[in-house]
Amino acid sequence: MRIAQIAPLTESVPPKLYGGTERIVSYLTEELVALGHDVTLFASGDSITSARLEAMCPRALRLDKSIGDPMAPVFMMLETVLRRADEFDVLHFHLDYMPFSLFTRQPVPHVTTLHGRLDLPEIWPHYRTHRTVPLISISDSQRRPMAWANWASTIHHGLPAALLRPDPAAQPGYLAFIGRISPEKRVDRAIEIAGRAGLPLKIAAKVDRADLDYFEEQIRPLLAQPHVEFIGEISDAEKGPFLAGARALLFPIDWPEPFGLVMIEAMACGVPVIAYRHGSVPEVLEDGLTGFIVEDMEAAVEAVAKLPLLSRPAIRRRFEQRFTARRMAEDHVALYERLVRAREPSVRAMAAE
Repeated sequence: MRIAQIAPLTESVPPKLYGGTERIVSYLTEELVALGHDVTLFASGDSITSARLEAMCPRALRLDKSIGDPMAPVFMMLETVLRRADEFDVLHFHLDYMPFSLFTRQPVPHVTTLHGRLDLPEIWPHYRTHRTVPLISISDSQRRPMAWANWASTIHHGLPAALLRPDPAAQPGYLAFIGRISPEKRVDRAIEIAGRAGLPLKIAAKVDRADLDYFEEQIRPLLAQPHVEFIGEISDAEKGPFLAGARALLFPIDWPEPFGLVMIEAMACGVPVIAYRHGSVPEVLEDGLTGFIVEDMEAAVEAVAKLPLLSRPAIRRRFEQRFTARRMAEDHVALYERLVRAREPSVRAMAAE
């Protein structure tokens, strides 16, 4: 198939550091190429891919200090894709509702993966207005605020099978937190869990500009505790050793998490996850097998004590069974083919008569 992947321009594909959406676009694109498809990636010019790269701006917008209006390159990308749409069998967008007005007015099949939260009433009119646009959810729980939308499929994220692996030589000695420092990610809970469990906590996290005040006022004072080590953002190359050295990943979220990529990154390393029961967590984790799903602080601390009951090889096996990028790509191809068939003229049915 001739497939266009249209990525956000905020980060490169894959991102240099933090960036879950762009990382998934990269994994999907590379697996589609490996499966033999003709893939074009519309992304920032500093992206790295085995597909055909169409650079829509010189570098990731978050890292380009010369950009005053970050929406201008995005709208130019949409116009570029529209003018070239007939070169493709299917267009796959990762830009929320932004493509809808343009691409519902052209004939090439298109689909949009929604990577973020949907419990925001101000976005719902866009999806109600464009009810014919097929949507991909990244978890069933993500759909709940918009159960009425035109959901074509739920496709869980996946990672390249060889990207992260268990390290048999590692000697796990701390608890880990990876993600953003933001109110909904609750790194403050992670700090308390580790403190009450009597274990060190290593925090590998990004601080967005929007969350800087929260970080300075609420989190920075907590980092002075002797059991806490704040590392900052880490790269993919650093993530494997960081996770392999952890007894568990703490995922104490306080919001309807659409997926939670870091959970399957930990699973790929054979590392259990202790997560609060919100959003996608019950879909991704298997309580008592790949980690523990908890309701409150007391249960989280108790879960730390139960970590020796879990098997790291078994966690890795469940990752291989459920969350590889190959499985993710095959699921997408099946959906693309269905969308293409739905757009084909009914010649075959007429001939059969």
